[in-house]
Amino acid sequence: MAMALALRRLSSSVDKSIRPRFNGGSLYYMSSLPNEAVYEKEKNGVPWPKQLNAPLEAIDPEIADIIELEKARQWKGLELIPSENFTSVSVMQAVGSVMTNKYSEGYPGARYYGGNEYVDSSLTPWLCFFIIFLLLMVVYIDMAETLCQKRALEAFRLDPEKWGVNVQSLSGSPANFQVYTALLKPHERIMALDLPHGGHLSHGYQTDTKKISAVSIFFETMPYRLNESTGYIDYDQLEKSATLFRPKLIVAGASAYARLYDYDRIRKICNKQKAILLADMAHISGLVAAGVIPSPFDYADVVTTTTHKSLRGPRGAMIFFRKGVKEINKQGKEASCSDVLYDYEDKINQAVFPGLQGGPHNHTITGLAVALKQATTPEYKAYQEQVLSNSSKFAQSLVQRGYELVSGGTENHLVLVNLKNKGIDGSRVEKVLESVHIAANKNTVPGDVSAMVPGGIRMGTPALTSRGFVEEDFAKVAEFFDAAVHLALKIKKETTGTKLKDFVATLQSPHFQSEVAKLKHDVEEYAKQFPTIGFEKETMKYKI
Repeated sequence: MAMALALRRLSSSVDKSIRPRFNGGSLYYMSSLPNEAVYEKEKNGVPWPKQLNAPLEAIDPEIADIIELEKARQWKGLELIPSENFTSVSVMQAVGSVMTNKYSEGYPGARYYGGNEYVDSSLTPWLCFFIIFLLLMVVYIDMAETLCQKRALEAFRLDPEKWGVNVQSLSGSPANFQVYTALLKPHERIMALDLPHGGHLSHGYQTDTKKISAVSIFFETMPYRLNESTGYIDYDQLEKSATLFRPKLIVAGASAYARLYDYDRIRKICNKQKAILLADMAHISGLVAAGVIPSPFDYADVVTTTTHKSLRGPRGAMIFFRKGVKEINKQGKEASCSDVLYDYEDKINQAVFPGLQGGPHNHTITGLAVALKQATTPEYKAYQEQVLSNSSKFAQSLVQRGYELVSGGTENHLVLVNLKNKGIDGSRVEKVLESVHIAANKNTVPGDVSAMVPGGIRMGTPALTSRGFVEEDFAKVAEFFDAAVHLALKIKKETTGTKLKDFVATLQSPHFQSEVAKLKHDVEEYAKQFPTIGFEKETMKYKI
C-alpha cells in the first residue's frame, strides 16, 4: 500500500513538472528551469546542469542556423519525393522529449536491466524510493510502447487475437532484414520486384556481377519484373519463375510502382509454393490506414512498413505478423498448437532484439504512437483521399503535356515519368529541378541499362498535400516541371561533353543562370503561399 502510494505521488509530481516552453520560436519540452540564483544554491554547485538546460540557440548557434536554413528550404520549395513528408508538431514534440533518455532493452514487461523486477521491503526508505523512481521510468516506457502497439493494430483495423506488431525496428531496411533472418535459414530463397522495375534495395537487389544488397549475400534472391509493354507487374511470369525457383518467401512491395498490388494473385502463388507472403507497404501505409486503397493484411503473413512516408510519423518502422490458429485439422477442429499455430511472433521479436538491435529508440516509439492516433481521425482520411486525388490530377496534367508515364497513370501516391521520348535522362532533369527548388529524384524505368543515368523521374504527392495543395495546385506543379524539363533540354543542346559533370557546368554558366533564377523565383513565390508544417512562418529566421 505504501509503495503504491509512493508510485502515485511520484507519478503526479513528474506529470506536473513538465510543460511546454517557447524560446526563439522553437518549441521544446523541459521541466521548469531554475534561475541563476537557484543554480548557485544547488548542492555541490557544479556548472554543467546550467549548460544542459540551455536552449540550442545558445549552445550551438551553427546547428541552430542550419535548422533555420532547412526551414526556409521546406517553406520555399516544392517537395515531390514520394518517400518524404512533413510530420506534425505533436509528433516532433514527442520525438524531442525526455523519452530519449531511457534505455530499455527488451520488451514491455520483460526489460533486461537490473532493478526492474521488484523492490525489497527490507531496503531503507531512500533506497526504496530511488528504486521506485527507476521502476517508474521503465513503467512509463512500457506504457508508451504498449500504447503504440495498441494504436498500430487499431490504425489498420486488426484483431489483436490474429495480429501482433513489433514497433522497435529502427527503419524499413532493417525491419525487412529482421523478417528474413527470423523466418528463413541462411541462403533460403526470396523473390521480389526487381529494383530497376520499381523494387527496393532491401528486397535483395543484385546485378549480374555484384551483390548490391546484403540481403543477396545471406539469402538467394530472384527478381520478378514488369511487363515492359504495359508497365504492370507480370504476374504470369512471376508464377512461372516461382514454380522453377521455389522461393521460401515472396515480397509484395515497391518503391517506384504507381499501381496497386494484386495481393490475391500473389497469395495464390505463395500457397502453391508454400511460401511466406511478406507485404512491404512502406510507401503506401498511410493510404492503407485511411482505407483508401486495398489492404495487404487480408492476404499477407507478415507486413512491414516505415513510418515516415505516407503514414506521416517519425522515422521508424513496424513489423506486423499473424498469430493464433494457422490451419484447421481434417476433423474440422482447431488442431494443437504444435502444428497449426503461427510461430512468427517469438521469432520476429527475437530477431529484432537481441538478434539485430539493442535498446529501442523510445522517443521514436512515443512519436509513432502520436502519429498512429492521428491516423484514425477524419482529418487523416480526408488528407489521404486528397493525396490520391492530387496524384491522379498530377498524372493527368503530365500526360496532357506529352509525358509518358510508366504503366500509363497512377493508382496511388506517386507517378513515374519515362523521359526517353523527350530525349533526356532523369539525372540531368533532377539537376535542373534541384536548381529551381523542386525536390524530385531520378529513377530507373523498364529498359534502362544504367542506374547511374536512369531514364525516369519519380514524384509523389504526400508532402505537398500535407501543406494544403489540392488538384489545381498540382496542375501548376506539372507546369513548373515541364518548364524545368524544357530548360534541361536547352542546356543539354549547348553542352559540349557527354558526361553529367559537363551538363552541370553548362547549367551553372552565366548564360543559363538568368533562366534558372526566373523559374526558381516563380516556384518559390508559389510555394510560399502555403502553410509550413512543424513550425510557424513568424518564427523563421530566414523569410526572404
